[in-house]
Amino acid sequence: MKKVFAIGVVLAATALVAPLSQAAGQRQQRTPDPRTMGGGDCRDNVYNCVNTPNPLPTANTVWLEEMTWMDVRDALAAGKTTAIISTGGIEPNGPWLVTGKHNYVLRANCEAIARELGNAICAPIIKLVPEGSIEPQTSHMTSPGTISMRQETFEAVLTDVAHSLKMHGFQNIIFIGDSGGNQSGQRAVAEKLNTEWEASPVVAHVQEYYDYGSVGSYMEGKGLVGGERDNLHDDPVISLNMMITDPSSIRYDERVDAGLASINGVALDDRVQALEWARQ
Repeated sequence: MKKVFAIGVVLAATALVAPLSQAAGQRQQRTPDPRTMGGGDCRDNVYNCVNTPNPLPTANTVWLEEMTWMDVRDALAAGKTTAIISTGGIEPNGPWLVTGKHNYVLRANCEAIARELGNAICAPIIKLVPEGSIEPQTSHMTSPGTISMRQETFEAVLTDVAHSLKMHGFQNIIFIGDSGGNQSGQRAVAEKLNTEWEASPVVAHVQEYYDYGSVGSYMEGKGLVGGERDNLHDDPVISLNMMITDPSSIRYDERVDAGLASINGVALDDRVQALEWARQ
């Protein structure tokens, strides 16, 4: 008797689920609506339609990931057709700086560049890059916390991000890398895509971005003069660059409390002075 009852329950459940599955299948098979954008269907909600005005004010951000699809659509229509693809890394940087050093730097620098240009948007920072052989471990991979990419993986990511931006209508796609190991891959991808796409859009690798020597000379003119080197994977310019994004990324408060807020002979314990240098 129990067996018969169980079979009845299963059959009833099957009968209930079947129409639901058929209905779901019918929904999935709807003819695509060419007006549809925004992650839904234009027929279901007007905010899923390509020409629906943005109901909110223009977003005060240059970061693609902080925009809605309508924000991006309207920015492109307003002439913001330059996209900056920046690459950082996760690597060891001495006892004071977090492993995401380059990503913190880029958070400040890409935003500053985009706002200065006026017609640019920052793509999400590519935070993982080649840092050495994964196995056997070489270069930065010998230090705990490092995450490395194979060169071909890195170049594939750059290619796919650039291709996505091309398809959305960006006319200038710019690669900047905040680490020496980023440069050759960016250059190779830029050259390859310019050939394939016949420079439409233009893809450029800006090697000159990665020039900390010139930045150091510029900051010396602002009074930031170093002394004896600490011989760490760190320097005053990069520490200050990180500080403008997040002081905790250089363990600022802890270093001040411990009397260790300096690098290469430059004291950083005066927060007002340090932040002024950082802004410059």
